[in-house]
Amino acid sequence: MSEPIIEAKKDGPYFIKGPLKLIDASGKETVIDRPWAALCRCGQSQNKPLCDGTHSKIGFKADDAKLYKP
Repeated sequence: MSEPIIEAKKDGPYFIKGPLKLIDASGKETVIDRPWAALCRCGQSQNKPLCDGTHSKIGFKADDAKLYKP
């Protein structure tokens, strides 16, 4: 199994390539049955945590994610 790669798209979602399993607050697991997924970064998706393209409609702006060392 390959490790997932997470890429922040400019003005868009977090794009994840690789195996993905989402676990909600109640512990319910959802396996994404495709080789990639896009996670919402604008906070307005009607399909959270997945992106539904709303960022384009609302003019969401964000640079690529920056990583900070703790």
